[in-house]
Amino acid sequence: MQEVIISGIQQIGIGVPNVHEAWKWYRKHFGMDIRIFEENASADLMLNYTGGKPVKRHAALALNLQGGGGFEIWQYTERIPQPPAFDIAIGDFGIFAAKMKCRDVRATLELFKSNNHDINGEIRTDPRGKEYFFVKDPYGNLFQMEEGYAWFKNEKKPTGASSGVIIGVSNIEKSRVVYSEILGYDEVLFDNTAVFDDLSGIPGGDSKIRRVLLKHSKNRMGGFSRLFGPSHIELIQSLERKPQKIYEGRYWGDLGFIHLCYDIHGMEILKEACESKGYPFTVDSFENFKGNSFDMGEAAGHFSYIEDPDGTLIEFVETHKIPIFKKIGWYLNLKKRDPKKALPDWLLKSLKFQRVRD
Repeated sequence: MQEVIISGIQQIGIGVPNVHEAWKWYRKHFGMDIRIFEENASADLMLNYTGGKPVKRHAALALNLQGGGGFEIWQYTERIPQPPAFDIAIGDFGIFAAKMKCRDVRATLELFKSNNHDINGEIRTDPRGKEYFFVKDPYGNLFQMEEGYAWFKNEKKPTGASSGVIIGVSNIEKSRVVYSEILGYDEVLFDNTAVFDDLSGIPGGDSKIRRVLLKHSKNRMGGFSRLFGPSHIELIQSLERKPQKIYEGRYWGDLGFIHLCYDIHGMEILKEACESKGYPFTVDSFENFKGNSFDMGEAAGHFSYIEDPDGTLIEFVETHKIPIFKKIGWYLNLKKRDPKKALPDWLLKSLKFQRVRD
């Protein structure tokens, strides 16, 4: 019987004002230099989130071969992307920060400081005793730089890619139906309520919150599981202030963290599972294309979206084709493989042929 296989976080969508400028910054400072696809086209299936009409955009999916989830760097091409109408604070509904894995947190902090990065404070220590720090990109997006593990390839970069996210929610128990029961983050690493010292100086960090860090107890399976690696979800529930929805009144693709995307296999089974738990697909390329792959130029597959209880967008992608070495027409067809089996390391490392160099 077919089952749902989650290989890990494929990417975090980031809406930016200039995709080429942003990607160059992410390559230099986060090592996101592997191009999986880059496409300038119309987004025709996201009408629920784009004012009821198709929108034109330029998007690129970039990875770091040291491991972790990638970035889908996303720019509108025929409208000016809009920022939030307010200053985002921790606990506001949506993705507050992306977690990024470091080989050495303190050395990475000093490197970033020497490059005049916007560092929010010094070393912080979370309730587990793990060290981290916050840094902003040039667009005000916040990244939590934390200790990394389960590295894929040693390229002597200070960071890998994404190891999770911090998400604001209105009710942690209700939200765990999505994050624990659907996405598999079923193990609690901490569940604390306080005004946290380590969040001092962070907007909203001076108020009382409930803070829950989740991990998946089962190892991820599937073709890209070794590359994407393990991840965490940190849920934040404000207890003293009234949170706002980060994307209230804005479009999908506007500035900021627009969605959290998982690489999966078994889209039809996943659809049934989500519906049974009260979270139906709000977008479904399988239905729109009558079972045929959605073509992203250099890659192809199926994709769908659900919303968590507070409207945060979770994307699922069932990958069918990716380029390994596009210049010689070497593409990988994943539909012919055992979906539970991880791709060989040598094959994933061949993605180095898709590296973008500055």
